Amino acid sequence: MMRRQCDRGNRQARRREESGMVTRRRVLGTGLTTVVAVAGTGAALWPALTASAGGSAAAGPQGDPLFDEVYRGRRIQGFRGAEAAGVSVLVDGRPLGLMRRVDGTWISMANHYQPYPTPLATARGAVDIIGRAGLGAAAAPHEGH
Repeated sequence: MMRRQCDRGNRQARRREESGMVTRRRVLGTGLTTVVAVAGTGAALWPALTASAGGSAAAGPQGDPLFDEVYRGRRIQGFRGAEAAGVSVLVDGRPLGLMRRVDGTWISMANHYQPYPTPLATARGAVDIIGRAGLGAAAAPHEGH
């Protein structure tokens, strides 16, 4: 008797799901999937969100700078960094994305077309390109490049 009621309940639940009716199982399954997707996306984006939120040198690299100079009225600082390039460069306290090319030269997010021999020369070239304009969020380093 109990088994018959159980089978009947399972058949009714399957019919409800197949007919497109909203069931508790479907709502909970969808909700759980949404929570997992949002949590996964948040965890994946967390480094990028926290890096761009600060935007100041205090939130950036720590330790002694590799170079620190004023070039054309802009302060350029370079630090050993955890980025893929291994160097983190700041122009007026804002990060400048650098990429090391296969041949050992460097390019910046401000100018992808002109390679430079060192990170300092690359930062100077970026200052020449951007002039009086400030670095925006697009010039920040992108992980995975």
